[in-house]
Amino acid sequence: MSVLGRLTVLPNLPKPIVRLSELATNLYWSWEPQARALFRRLDQELWERSGHNPVAVLQDISQERLEEAANDQDYLRDLQYVLSGFDSYLRETAWFETEFKEDHTYAYFCAEYGWHESLALYSGGLGILAGDHTKAASDLGVPLVAIGLWYPEGYFHQRVAADGKQEAVYERKNPSQLPFSIAKDRDGREIQVSVTTFGSEIFMRAWQLRVGRVSVYLLDVDIPQNRTEDRVLLQRLYGGDQRTRISQEVILGMGGVRLLRALDISPTAWHMNEGHSAFMALERCRELVNEGLSFDQAAEVVKTSTVFTVHTPVAAGNDAFSFELINQCFGGYWGSLGLRQQDFHQLGSADHGWGPVFSMPALALRFSSARNGVAELHGETSRRIWSDLWPEVPVEEVPIGHVTNGVHAATWVAPEIQELLTTVMPTGWRSRLDQVDFWEAVDSLEDEQLWEVRRSLKSRSIRFLRRRVLRQLERQEASPTRMHKTDHLFDAGALTLGFARRFATYKRATLIFSNLERLASLLNREDMPVQLVFAGKAHPADQPGQALITKIHNLSKEERFAGKILFVEDYDMAVGRALTRGVDVWLNNPRRPLEASGTSGQKAAMNGVLNLSILDGWWPEGFNGSNGWAIGEDYDYGDEVRADEADADALYDLLEREVVPLYYRRDEAGIPTEWLRRVKSAIKSVSPQYNAQRMVKDYVRLYYAPASARAKIFAENDYKVAKELTTWRKKIDDEWPEIYFSAKPLEEQSHRVGDKIQVEAVLHPRGFSQGELRIELVYTLEEDALNRGLHAVEMKHVRSYPDGGKLYRALFKPEISGRLVYGLRVLPWNEHLASPFDANAIRWA
Repeated sequence: MSVLGRLTVLPNLPKPIVRLSELATNLYWSWEPQARALFRRLDQELWERSGHNPVAVLQDISQERLEEAANDQDYLRDLQYVLSGFDSYLRETAWFETEFKEDHTYAYFCAEYGWHESLALYSGGLGILAGDHTKAASDLGVPLVAIGLWYPEGYFHQRVAADGKQEAVYERKNPSQLPFSIAKDRDGREIQVSVTTFGSEIFMRAWQLRVGRVSVYLLDVDIPQNRTEDRVLLQRLYGGDQRTRISQEVILGMGGVRLLRALDISPTAWHMNEGHSAFMALERCRELVNEGLSFDQAAEVVKTSTVFTVHTPVAAGNDAFSFELINQCFGGYWGSLGLRQQDFHQLGSADHGWGPVFSMPALALRFSSARNGVAELHGETSRRIWSDLWPEVPVEEVPIGHVTNGVHAATWVAPEIQELLTTVMPTGWRSRLDQVDFWEAVDSLEDEQLWEVRRSLKSRSIRFLRRRVLRQLERQEASPTRMHKTDHLFDAGALTLGFARRFATYKRATLIFSNLERLASLLNREDMPVQLVFAGKAHPADQPGQALITKIHNLSKEERFAGKILFVEDYDMAVGRALTRGVDVWLNNPRRPLEASGTSGQKAAMNGVLNLSILDGWWPEGFNGSNGWAIGEDYDYGDEVRADEADADALYDLLEREVVPLYYRRDEAGIPTEWLRRVKSAIKSVSPQYNAQRMVKDYVRLYYAPASARAKIFAENDYKVAKELTTWRKKIDDEWPEIYFSAKPLEEQSHRVGDKIQVEAVLHPRGFSQGELRIELVYTLEEDALNRGLHAVEMKHVRSYPDGGKLYRALFKPEISGRLVYGLRVLPWNEHLASPFDANAIRWA
């Protein structure tokens, strides 16, 4: 017989359950377990086969099953309950509306997003963070609109072969089976915009999806108007060569701006989450130049409303392009900015350690007025890494702050933990997660109840892992005997350590394998058994990272480690949820200070899983001595070999002396009461401080709202302030070299705490008025060398000389004791700068 053709017949939703379609197309269901349960109940097998995708379930389910559900009174009652909560969520007055009366809109740009495993547009922490950011913004009613890219094949699915080698498999997704709709203008017409790269005009449409109250737009180039080679530019997340990568970033940054204009959305603040979208700033400058501003004036307007979050402190993670590639890609774009080619190069010029390049983070740092790292330590690291952009500014004063990352609790905290917390927490706690005093109630949880929930979550996690491993063995065509053994894989009673994250080498996944004899002894004690579970992907181009996966896989097959070590393939959000909820200890041992934040440990702690971590990322802030353990010291080794040896020894020592014995120390009822005391401390201390609601509130208060306010001032009266600031900067460029500032050092002598010390200096300010300058004495401990631990004292004008010189004096009492060093400096001062150091001028005596 011959098949003539194919057609698809979709089922119709009966009227009683017609709103399932509305629920399926809003990612609200991704953090609302009762909403997900509605789709799972329709067809459990189809739910699993679809990758937990409600849209696909409604398309592939039989009409008969839908009719059954429409006549099932229990199902209709549960549907109505979920819809009532959904409607209330969308309508209720949220935090932003009560705190801010201004008409703000915040644009959020990111190259990847992780909302749910069925929508694999994420590779790791950056994407998961962006997904959680949009979810928390929705919870809080923040007027956020997000811009990203549609990658039809997303990030790769990982297969681990029998020999431990990682294989990358790509699966193409159909937008019609996702919670997407085509972005349209006010007249209902499909919106299309275009950008030009490498001399080719690339047309784009956009897919809109709803994350609660937040709209996200994903740009799509796979449309007939484009050439074949351009239609695949966004085929894969982080796929292709440098030419593909820069094209993706032009589409994201410049295309994103043009899309927002076509949607008639006018953001008051713009947030670049990582440097991938930094070309956005240049496109906004081009718009203003077209309005008649000079490039320098346009740059002032753009900077004042732009926020930049820097992420990775690893050089390889920072996008940079050769100037030759920039020339090929932009081919004269600089002319539309009123710039020469060389001037255009300077906008992103930096040295990443292999010579001058066009650096995306450098471009973003230069075109933003608010900049932050993602943890306190990461802020310090970022100031050090990027200090060359602010010459002669002490590292501590480089204008990069920090907002420590947080996670979306409703997504990551197990429903059972949430239900248990509800028995002791004040009413409304879910919408006020950052209310620290609420969490004191955790101490009143009954040990028996908490232990039972933790055991239940662990058992479920092990069942999940067994299913995953069975699927892996079936694909490898393993023997029936070996597949049958998965029924008994892992012991729910054994202390279980989890490690799941990207397999970048700096994260040191194999640190615990540094001493195999010591590890074997640790894992194989009959009275105190321990087991390890690993998950994570290495980028397809990262051979050293892939070698770590192979090493763990092969070690797990050794007789002494059989059944004690497990590597689970295809790490995704489903695996992440299972492990951060179901293991006992969360292992994190990056090479300090290379971990930016590391939010998986926050998810684990909120579920009562104890962190065993290097003091890197968020953990130096989060660790309080009783909510987990710190591996090693709060210290950065200069030598990697020494660091690895010291940290491995500290890890083994903690496991042998503290972690393992504490877990197995039980009372007469078999409950580890001392362990649970730490579990409660983890939940109580981490939940209010490291949730995404607190994080987004910080962004709004510290960055989005102030940037919006500054932008309003700069735009008034035909950009009067921006034009004045540009003129003032020109004055700095022309006249700052003429300033002369001198002082005689004090004779070295000892002083007592409380003694007043007088220091004088003479300034020849040339054409600058007193109000345009700030003269300061700064001092630190000698070992801090005026780079950190600064104390500043303003110097006062006390006398003027006939030659134009002015005497300044500081009379101060040092606030610290010890061997001190001091310096005197002059800074240009302008009230419209977000930081005085953004004047890029400083003069030391």
